[in-house]
Amino acid sequence: MTPPAWNDPKLKAGTMVRGALWLVQVIGEGNTFTKEQIRNAFPGISQADRRIRDLRDYGWVLLTNSDDATLMAEDQRFVEAGVPVWDPVARRAAAPQKAISNKEKQEIMARDDYMCTVCGISGGEPYVDDSNQTAVLAITRRETVLPGGRERTLLVTECKRCRAGSDGHPARADETVADIRALEPGDQRRLLRWIERGRRGSTALDRAWNAYRRLPADARDEVRAALEG
Repeated sequence: MTPPAWNDPKLKAGTMVRGALWLVQVIGEGNTFTKEQIRNAFPGISQADRRIRDLRDYGWVLLTNSDDATLMAEDQRFVEAGVPVWDPVARRAAAPQKAISNKEKQEIMARDDYMCTVCGISGGEPYVDDSNQTAVLAITRRETVLPGGRERTLLVTECKRCRAGSDGHPARADETVADIRALEPGDQRRLLRWIERGRRGSTALDRAWNAYRRLPADARDEVRAALEG
């Protein structure tokens, strides 16, 4: 996989991944860098230096003055690159993981209302586009970029079909916050009410549409004919 440019504005990646690319493309193995350089490269990103240190969990060798007495307090040395974390497959394969206990699985499923967090289907429910196939839920690990650029691997409930169709890119809570802040103030308040209630509100139009969609196909045809007549 050809590494993307570390500063590509279209790059959908967190600070750890972008930091790895920055080390490879700007600093280079064997060279030193400072916290000031990190701050300049990632302006406005809190704890960017910590996200870069997280690369050690993926085999990257980064030394500080506690490891190398020739370094100044502000200096770090990029000794060797490890797992190419910009490759989602390689990153998932190398991510440090612990076994998920049965108790944790039950707690996560209950928190997610026993529904897939991607498509919303419940366990055992047939898929709308394939009534011969029913959903099987499982607890999976999803890499997530949190507000501020911090990356964590979080547990979520997913059906096997959504899990198989994943593109491997992290969930972007930081982009979600940016999208919400870009809404009109009235829409922001409405969304916050939905968040507080734990469910989306619906308009009369929404309710009419959902009622229409629940009808058998022949009945929907008659409703359409009645409205067009």
